[in-house]
Amino acid sequence: MTTGVAGSFPAGLGSNPGHPVPLGFVFRSRAKDEKAAVADKASLTDSKQPRDPQAKKGRPTPKRSEAQSQRRSVANTSMTRKDASKRQREERRAALDRQRQALAGGDERYLPARDKGPVRKFARDWIDSRYNVAEFFLPMAVIILVLSVVRVGALQSIALLLWLVVIVLIVLDAIVSTFRLRKALAERFPDQNTKGATRYALMRSLQMRRLRLPKPQVKRGERP
Repeated sequence: MTTGVAGSFPAGLGSNPGHPVPLGFVFRSRAKDEKAAVADKASLTDSKQPRDPQAKKGRPTPKRSEAQSQRRSVANTSMTRKDASKRQREERRAALDRQRQALAGGDERYLPARDKGPVRKFARDWIDSRYNVAEFFLPMAVIILVLSVVRVGALQSIALLLWLVVIVLIVLDAIVSTFRLRKALAERFPDQNTKGATRYALMRSLQMRRLRLPKPQVKRGERP
């Protein structure tokens, strides 16, 4: 015997005949139920389960160089123009102090570019190890100037003659030094570029020994 109820199964059908099952429940969309279950499970998992440290973070990890450049840019932007100029002045002053100490002590690391290198060092030592006529030009020029000022014809003639003698001796000494230094450089540095070293040495020979920079590192007569 069946009892017909609109929107329900027969009373005797199913495991629970006392409670009729609505048709809407039977024909409910299974896809919606599965999606709802998955969403609930995902929300529960996200809220309770800790994130794997090796899992992706949703964005690429920056490279080390990029991170360093970003830190430098942040540091540079945080520095004012006044602080930056002050820092540049301090760095320039420190570089000049190191260069001055190198000129006095001969430290190759902080010498100016025109004085660096073994070729220039050899040229300096070669000049410093000998007597040069040109280095006595300044004291001789003072003597000649004093003689030329005196209102005596003989002394003025001697002063003029001394000028000629000094100039000739300086030229001859420069020529001899040029040939000898070029030969020494070719023997010591056969495979290196020695261009400009001779001119550099001749300009150094024009200065008095105690005024030369970098300071002489060899004594008179000592072989470089």
